Amino acid sequence: MSFHLSAWSIKKPVPTVVLFLILGIFGLVSFFRLGIDTNPNIDIPAVMVTVTQPGAGPTELETQVTKKIEDSVAGLGNIDELTSTVTEGISTTTVSFVLGTDSDRATNDVRNAVAQIRQDLPQDVNEPIVKRLEFAGGSIMTYAVASETRSVEQLSDLVDRTISRALLNVPGVAQIDRLGGVDREIRVDLDPSRLQAYGITATQVNDQIRNLNIDLPGGRGNVGGSEQNIRTLGSANTVEELRGYRIVLPNGATVPLSSLGDVEDSFAEQRQAASLNGESVVAFSVLRSTGSTLVTVEEGVREAVAELQGTLPNDVNLELIFTFADAIRDSYQATIDALILACILTVIAVGLFLRDWRVTLITATALPLSIIPTFGVMKALGYTLNGMTLLALALAVGNLVDDAICMIENIDQHLDMGKKPFQAALDASREIGLAVVATTATIVAVFIPVAFMGGIPGQFFQPFGVTVAVSTMFSTLVACTMTPMLSAYLLKPKGNGQQGTGKKRIHPYRNILNWALRHRITTLLMAVVFFIASLQLVPLIPKGLFGSGDTGLSTVMVELPPGSTLSDTKDIMAQLNQSLQENPAVEKVFATADQINSATVYANLLPKDEREVSQQEFEQQMRQVFRTIPGARISFQSQGAGGGGKDLSIVLKSENAPALTQTAESLEKQMRDIPGLVEVTSSTSLVKPEIVIQPDPERAADLGVSVGAIARTASLALIGDNESNLAKFDLADRQIPIRVQLDPETREDISTLKNLQVPSQNGTLVPISAVADIRLGSGPAQIDRFDRNRQVSVEANLEGIALGDALEKVKALPAMNPLPPDVAEEPAGDAKIMQDIFTRFATALGAAILSIYAILVLLYNNFLYPFGILVALPLSVGGALLGLLVTQKELGLFALIGIVLLMGLVTKNAILLVDFALAGMQEGKPQFKAVVDAGVSRLRPILMTSVSTIAGMMPIALELGADGEVRSPMAIAVIGGFTTSTLLTLVVVPVLFTYVDNLYHWIRGLFGGKKKPVQL
Repeated sequence: MSFHLSAWSIKKPVPTVVLFLILGIFGLVSFFRLGIDTNPNIDIPAVMVTVTQPGAGPTELETQVTKKIEDSVAGLGNIDELTSTVTEGISTTTVSFVLGTDSDRATNDVRNAVAQIRQDLPQDVNEPIVKRLEFAGGSIMTYAVASETRSVEQLSDLVDRTISRALLNVPGVAQIDRLGGVDREIRVDLDPSRLQAYGITATQVNDQIRNLNIDLPGGRGNVGGSEQNIRTLGSANTVEELRGYRIVLPNGATVPLSSLGDVEDSFAEQRQAASLNGESVVAFSVLRSTGSTLVTVEEGVREAVAELQGTLPNDVNLELIFTFADAIRDSYQATIDALILACILTVIAVGLFLRDWRVTLITATALPLSIIPTFGVMKALGYTLNGMTLLALALAVGNLVDDAICMIENIDQHLDMGKKPFQAALDASREIGLAVVATTATIVAVFIPVAFMGGIPGQFFQPFGVTVAVSTMFSTLVACTMTPMLSAYLLKPKGNGQQGTGKKRIHPYRNILNWALRHRITTLLMAVVFFIASLQLVPLIPKGLFGSGDTGLSTVMVELPPGSTLSDTKDIMAQLNQSLQENPAVEKVFATADQINSATVYANLLPKDEREVSQQEFEQQMRQVFRTIPGARISFQSQGAGGGGKDLSIVLKSENAPALTQTAESLEKQMRDIPGLVEVTSSTSLVKPEIVIQPDPERAADLGVSVGAIARTASLALIGDNESNLAKFDLADRQIPIRVQLDPETREDISTLKNLQVPSQNGTLVPISAVADIRLGSGPAQIDRFDRNRQVSVEANLEGIALGDALEKVKALPAMNPLPPDVAEEPAGDAKIMQDIFTRFATALGAAILSIYAILVLLYNNFLYPFGILVALPLSVGGALLGLLVTQKELGLFALIGIVLLMGLVTKNAILLVDFALAGMQEGKPQFKAVVDAGVSRLRPILMTSVSTIAGMMPIALELGADGEVRSPMAIAVIGGFTTSTLLTLVVVPVLFTYVDNLYHWIRGLFGGKKKPVQL
């Protein structure tokens, strides 16, 4: 088909030109519509179930709520992981489904399962909230809201009501989280001594306010001949009016609410804080929805903020603290630059070989004509311009001119015979057509199984593989149509003198090939020894997932002991801020305490070219400083794909809590002794101080006091009612809660708790101390669960050691060998993804080789000759491993993708040799001469394609531009493998081909000589 297509394009050039004009316009339009992202979208469908019960301890919540929720959803299909976190008053269960699951249906299934067991949950828990995780990853950007005249309450209100509403209209924005600030509410702070004097409880006061301060419908009336709606309006119009509400005492008398305590328009107890460069601020972060493109969303938010700034009061300023899109844009620009530089280097390499500007120009047209239409296919498939797709094009640049080189080099040889360009183009394209199609088919064959390997690895491999395969198919179309057509009309006729110089130039190779064919066993033994020796390099190469690049933003995780106050957390944040700002590489520091005893600090570094240290070196420097800050666990957050807090995570699970804790503590202690592991921590929950109310059954029964009454009295008096039960105060455009509780100052004394009045069954009030013992105690601050078992994570960051090597050392520790019988390890984080990648990769690579073999069988109509081509594959592995070893790059995701690409590339050279040897034998040449002539005639195109491929990958291998260190292993693996494979292929493939050809003819002879080859 290919040579007919070539002849048609030569004879009818106009349709060919029109075809590529249309493809070019389609590709360019698509390119400007493609989104920019850092990685392919690997958002995992997940549903979160949140149940809150204010004041409840983790142990009670686990038993009464979490386990029941887990059991209810465990029977649903396609569940990948089931994780739960139980903290004070909150149980959160996340159900992660396998990739490809319909998230809407999964959410409905989880909601139905939870609804069926609602009656089994405690009655005083808030209604379970079941929602799909709409946002992808963490925040993509954060703004600070500053004003010299406005209070924190006003700025918080501005973020909640004005800014959030405006930004949620931006396409792709899933959520706006306010950081720092306060929530407005009406506070009724009751005086315990006055309550006791009036003989009323905080619970009774709260119930009366809720029943009084409410607007309700009153039905419908028909007065005066017209219909009216009836409304009962009980809500106070002002706080002053609320203060004057009459509270009915147990003896029937009434007193104003203000006589029982203070009533004021204030804000809720502050349980979060934020600061920028040490100054307290109100900030907000933006989270994007699943399936959206990070850079597109970020640009939309920037535009919306610019518009919003014009409508906000003049004294309010929105300052961008950091955005992840800058690093992505830098990486994108670096990859585009590498792509352009690769194109230039490839054209120069071809020009140096061909030494003819016309031929070089024709070859160079293959690059834009192959790359630009590929963007159209990427847009149609829903891909983005991410690290993987752009890298695929950058790495494939050398490969994209291969077919054009083979075609035009063959045309050049026919011109050397004295033919006119038109005839030379017709004859050469007919001669090499099958080889060009075969080489393209092998590239496609490699990526068919790899692109659909599934799981998270497949989400990385698929866009890369499809992009390479599509661009290669376009390059073949160019080589079979545009290249011969341009050659026929642009090239000039040649004399016969150049052929001799050509033969002279390749004379040394002819001698080497002659020697190899006369010493075939020695040659094959050398190849086998090289392959076996290359496999011995595997243990010496560091193994990981992928290196962390320099994003210019370091995230520090801070955890204080349970029981710490927000003031303690602020003090640590201030110390961290000071330490970070003293480092010359830091531009600004943003800190946020999202919980009472934990904080996240973002260190925004200066641009890469303005600082002397890399991000990794900066983090190493700061680790030494962090060790001098007492009273907190301080560590850098990992940038890995696992989404965990640290680079290495070992998850242990068990239902035997003491055994689990003991094992985790032993493992944590032993991991600290492994060189290269830093910031080793365990999620074994530190105990949190508690006040334990232990009801006395006999005394409580005598006085008619229930345990529920004791708990409700204590809870409502100390933290107020459940959010859903709080009375509401009506403002002009919204409602704010009215929180009834004891005055915060009185709550600091345990005697206040002992003297709280509890209603008995006969209506009298008795102090809690009369029916219960009150003592100080302790309990777990947090309980983590994995797949319905208690879990503990022992985590560490890596410094100067690869993930795979660290994992091996941890697995060899005494604490892991063996684990106690009722404790099991669960793969997690980056280690789980790495294990998944290596497992799936081996399967996919085997399938890829089978696909190559199948296509070669179909092309040659022969089961034996493909083996002569496949021998090139193992010869490439040694060079790839050697390249990684010399440069000390990790054998990880990027290197493995490079090896896959290598599998497709190296077969191309072997196909050219075998194809021409077979053609020579069909012309009647002896086997030896046919093989030597094939090697000699194909030497130049093979060297040209190899040099152009290597030249195209040099910018990536040299780590040019942002994130270059992350992408380089891929190019290094390809360059190393392609170099050794090319050199060995030129010698080993012809030798093995002679054995295969002899075997083929021997088998054919057994079955009657001229019969068709037997299908073995």
